[in-house]
Amino acid sequence: MAEKAQILIVEDEKQIARFLQMELEHEGYECGIETNGAAALDRIGQDHFDLILLDVMLPDIDGLTICRRTRELSNVPIMMLSAKDDVETKVASLDLGANDYLTKPFNSKELFARIRVLLRERDYKPADENFLQLQDMMLYLDRHEVVIGTQKIILTKKEFELLSYLIRNKNIVLTRDRIVEEVWGYDYIGDTNVVDVYIRYIRSKLGKEKGREYIQTIRGVGYVAKD
Repeated sequence: MAEKAQILIVEDEKQIARFLQMELEHEGYECGIETNGAAALDRIGQDHFDLILLDVMLPDIDGLTICRRTRELSNVPIMMLSAKDDVETKVASLDLGANDYLTKPFNSKELFARIRVLLRERDYKPADENFLQLQDMMLYLDRHEVVIGTQKIILTKKEFELLSYLIRNKNIVLTRDRIVEEVWGYDYIGDTNVVDVYIRYIRSKLGKEKGREYIQTIRGVGYVAKD
């Protein structure tokens, strides 16, 4: 039996959130609810979701900001739900990375249809998909996703760029200076210790011990992605 898609509902009006949850669960999805932006961002950073339904107007952090910050972490499909129907808000949402925008009040059948489209697009995998591989880890470059077995690992943009660079040069020992030049750029002003910090972040997300198997430290030199 196929796994149920995981949907996060970010909506401060509890009645609406509960209604959406019941309707979506009736359609066969699993849903979580967050009623404020800060809690939603924490949840998005820690858990895996296949789709996010995101209200624009929230009491603490607005939906546009949440959309922008989510895009720094993940390519998870985002559908904005809002009573605001002005063109400026719709355009801003899409420019910040939202995949769709639905105005309240909406018809449930239309919502379900749009969700199906977003999930189909997420699941579409071209035959010539652009990816990198390290041991049992797959990096899907176009989708900005890291997968180990069936587990998706959520990395920030810079973490993904660093891991991609290491894997492109797997089995080659790379110095911190070279990594900084290639990942942060020649004009980066700062200490090469930034590499150590980001390697630590990546290893933590991959699983501390497993992370050390993928990325080995060469003392006094730098790092190597070991296949």
